[in-house]
Amino acid sequence: MEVILRREQKRIAYDPGPVTALPEKRPAPETTSGAETRRRTPPPVSQPPDHPHLTLDRGVRAALARLSAGVSTHAFIDAWTDWVFHMCESPGRQLELVERAGQNALKLAGHLARLGTDVAPPFAPKRYDHRFDHASWRKPPFQMWQQGFLAVQDWWDHATDHLRGLRPEDADRVRFMARQALDTVSPSNFPALNPEIIAATVATGGRNLTDGATHFAQDLLKTLTQTRDPAPEGFRVGQDLACTPGTVVFRNDLFELIQYAPRTAQVQAEPVLIVPAWIMKYYILDLSPDNSMVNYLVGQGFTVFMISWCNPTAAQADLSLEDYRRTGVLTALDAVNAIVPERKVHAVGYCLGGTMLAIAAATMARERDDRLASITLMAAQVDFAEAGELLLFVDESQVAFLEDLMWDQGYLDRPQMARTFSTIRSEDLIWSRAVRRYFLGKDDLPTDMGVWVADTTRMPARMHSQYLRSLFLENRLTAGRFAVEGRVIALKDISAPMFVVATETDHIAPWKSVYKTQLFTDCDLTFVLTSGGHNSGIVNPPGNPRSRYRQSHRPVGAFYVGPDDWLANATSRNGSWWPEWKAWLDGKSSCPAAPPATGAPDKGLAPIGTAPGTFVFQE
Repeated sequence: MEVILRREQKRIAYDPGPVTALPEKRPAPETTSGAETRRRTPPPVSQPPDHPHLTLDRGVRAALARLSAGVSTHAFIDAWTDWVFHMCESPGRQLELVERAGQNALKLAGHLARLGTDVAPPFAPKRYDHRFDHASWRKPPFQMWQQGFLAVQDWWDHATDHLRGLRPEDADRVRFMARQALDTVSPSNFPALNPEIIAATVATGGRNLTDGATHFAQDLLKTLTQTRDPAPEGFRVGQDLACTPGTVVFRNDLFELIQYAPRTAQVQAEPVLIVPAWIMKYYILDLSPDNSMVNYLVGQGFTVFMISWCNPTAAQADLSLEDYRRTGVLTALDAVNAIVPERKVHAVGYCLGGTMLAIAAATMARERDDRLASITLMAAQVDFAEAGELLLFVDESQVAFLEDLMWDQGYLDRPQMARTFSTIRSEDLIWSRAVRRYFLGKDDLPTDMGVWVADTTRMPARMHSQYLRSLFLENRLTAGRFAVEGRVIALKDISAPMFVVATETDHIAPWKSVYKTQLFTDCDLTFVLTSGGHNSGIVNPPGNPRSRYRQSHRPVGAFYVGPDDWLANATSRNGSWWPEWKAWLDGKSSCPAAPPATGAPDKGLAPIGTAPGTFVFQE
């Protein structure tokens, strides 16, 4: 309370501000000897605010947000209230639910009579639910417990289906909460009901439970102290991961630019600039050498540049979306043009980096800036009307709650984001892991992607507020209301050819949402739908026998085809989509040429250090 009162006396309230450019001219690239730290002071308040005690309110909400892991309880209570009132007004739906309960009970009774036979059970787990994969779940009595749980889950799925008059987002939110509550009582969570735990306990004489208790104590301590284990041997950043040879050729306070060393006698004349998301560290695209997109591109004869974003601190709380566009993407593009002059650039954006690249490309098109040879968007959305289950956490109450939390600490912290992504697939990412680690006593097997997932970053307060409001909440980019430098931009202005990649099981950027890029652009566009999720579908090198993809080409001026019709007619091909992309980039390039020099010292872009640089190690 004392801290809150001190803040009340200061009366400094953070305002995310409009999503427009700052008035000054974009600075030219410049190098520094180390990472700069800046603190922007807010402009003086010339008039007293209309609500002089607003800071007290925000301080209290920020304290509540810390207790609730950043989740607004009001948003979820409102959803339950909406659902209950509309359900009370729907006797027909109530009758359906009574009938559904009776039908499920009859199915369970019928299956009980056939236990031990080869007859398929009436209820099946969802495709991403691996809690019941062990073979003993198909034997009595464990199968009956499993089927009882899945029957209740089926009933709740039906109960929380969309209802006339009920806001769809409230129905989805209630379904999400019901699913989270049911997951806590799954029979797979209880040692006495889980056949895999029973078998492990008998086989090890209970050693699995003591090992699991040790793991739990270790994880609890790390959670309380906000620390994490160092990367295991064989998965060290700069040695085993992010180890493609290269040089940092530019650095400002926002990012480092890495130029990778060529591996072929000649390269395509047009370089590749990759814009990763700043919600993650860049080396998701440069994992172990056999699992590295960067390594693949370099080996295929491309000059590759990579942006490595800083991990922002509270001193950088007012970094904005415009800063990431202008001081980030465009400054990096200026540096690439200086190193490889008189050549256009193949721009590649991943996830949020792809969204920012689309914004930058539309702005460049408006300004008649034609420096882009092509644009590749990987698991990147430009329209957020169907942005999947992340929309469960985005409404006015929730965004305001997060804004107050970020206003208090200057950023959205790593655990707060990680919890959000985990709860979306809690069956696999929370409960299956908990059983494996705490009851089976198994260590997490290290993988290059697993090490990267644990190496999270922060999101600066102002930028994340603008991102949530202008894109997720208000969907301005495709609604013709997203302004850059005071003027609205349009994706239809983009004339550079596009290569858009979506993944089949992506729960962060659902493929049908990514597909809608075709609805809001008129340029030549190649669309690929690949197997896998948000990360595994993109990091999909050749050689994986389970990989498959679908591909189509939309020429300029073609009519729009909806995602369902497209899927029905698209042919599935085995293998990775990377070779198709490489061939597409070859087709958009002019000719082979000698590799460019590293950096451009005469233009102020002298080599600073070796890859992966210093920003990737920021905690």
